[in-house]
Amino acid sequence: MVPVPQPTPKHSTAPGQAPLLRRAPVQQRSAARLARILDACAELLDETGYEELSTRAVAARAGVPIGSVYRFFGNKRAMVTALAHRNLDSYAARITAGLAALPPADARGAIDAVLDAYLAMKRTVPGFGLVDFGIPAPVPPAGETAEEDPNRRVAERICRLLAASLDRPADETLLRKVLVCVEATDALLRLAFRTDPSGDPALVAETRALLHAYLAPALR
Repeated sequence: MVPVPQPTPKHSTAPGQAPLLRRAPVQQRSAARLARILDACAELLDETGYEELSTRAVAARAGVPIGSVYRFFGNKRAMVTALAHRNLDSYAARITAGLAALPPADARGAIDAVLDAYLAMKRTVPGFGLVDFGIPAPVPPAGETAEEDPNRRVAERICRLLAASLDRPADETLLRKVLVCVEATDALLRLAFRTDPSGDPALVAETRALLHAYLAPALR
């Protein structure tokens, strides 16, 4: 097999793009190709899992040359990390839309908007069950920097959105409470979706009740 040349990484710093993206797309055609690669990556994660995923298989599914994959990503870990970042951007957009539809100061409604957006993605978005906002492999290869804790990244984004929606400061106290909720919800929903592909309704209801009881008072 002839190795594909891998140029020196040019890390993107554009908002919403994964830090391991080698080169940011500057043309619409390039952006569409990147989206196709990530879509193919998500589909194959559902079919094969992370360990069996390969950049060559993603290129074939996306209908692009393997060099196009390496233009954006140095390896599959970077590709899946980019998918996780795209998922978080999509999640934030869903939350924003849900919060915009609420009456002012509706703390419980805001919590429901955050939880329901996640449930909808969990049930419908390809690859999300395995890679929601962070890569499933916890230890990066030698020479690579460990990815920032995805739950903290999610908590920071949710904290800012909730604070803006409810006109209150996104301070450390609120961030800590949101982080506790993200960690607890992550564990509870893993259990709910392990026992039911759509999420066990009773466990989802318990998760919602927990979030209302713990977080709603801090949002008022």
